[in-house]
Amino acid sequence: MTNHDDGLPNDPEGIRLMIHALVDGELDAAAVLAVERRIAADPQLAAEHARIVALQAAVSRLPRPDVSDAFQARIAAIGMAATAQQAQDEPVQDEAAEPQQGTPSAQPGLIALIGGGQRRNAETRLSQTRVLPRARRFGSFDWRAMAASIMISAVLASGATQWLMVNSASDGFAAAVASGHRRSLLAASPIDVVSSDRHTVKPWLDARVGVSPPAPDLAQDGYALIGGRVEVIADRPVPALVYRHREHLITLVAEPQQGGGTTAPDDLSSGGFSLVHWSDGAFSYWAISDMERPELDDFVARFRKAAV
Repeated sequence: MTNHDDGLPNDPEGIRLMIHALVDGELDAAAVLAVERRIAADPQLAAEHARIVALQAAVSRLPRPDVSDAFQARIAAIGMAATAQQAQDEPVQDEAAEPQQGTPSAQPGLIALIGGGQRRNAETRLSQTRVLPRARRFGSFDWRAMAASIMISAVLASGATQWLMVNSASDGFAAAVASGHRRSLLAASPIDVVSSDRHTVKPWLDARVGVSPPAPDLAQDGYALIGGRVEVIADRPVPALVYRHREHLITLVAEPQQGGGTTAPDDLSSGGFSLVHWSDGAFSYWAISDMERPELDDFVARFRKAAV
């Protein structure tokens, strides 16, 4: 791997951990910028980032299991039984640890100062002092959380695994769209062909991809077409249009469909970006921006109306 002077690890495992930290939101602003530059410059890192984002999105959509009161009661009963057993065993341990007859005491001064009855009372108080904190710590364990975690593990190990496999393709495409948009914001230019004229953008895309989506200019509505570029997703070139709304950029990826159906806009927003997906039968569209969701919804509605 090429050495970089950005303070990040240069070994594959180290930079992979930094990508995980980026996705989890654990990096400061400087580290975020450095990792995103690495991703933008390295296709392998971009693919790894897209894979992690897709997996995170898939897991976040798993249905949360409902834990019954009966199951929670059973888990709590196990905990209470273990607590009682530990409290019962603790004095035995203390007695076993008491010095044997004839063995010098570790605290001769204490024996000299108190009588036999006082000594027994003091030992009882010391034993209780040791037992009660342990019982409180054990009894304070959140058994509801444990029950929920057990149920989630069961879901992940069974039907949810199949759910992830079925939906991994669409989630992976969405993650690739998000990665492409992020890279475009870090690049010197977010577009390959600069033009507000759809009669320039569409032929340029058609010449390179073999197909071009509708490219209406929505400047009068506040969404100006500024150009287009070619995205490579799953080893396939896909046309992408770029619009500007005030200081925000909108990437509109159009995946060609063959006999596809029409679907209504679906919110797939995550990771600080607003992402909307829909289909018109000819193309499957993915619109992404750092705008607020209502603004992106407005763009999608205007684009769909103008593209008819």
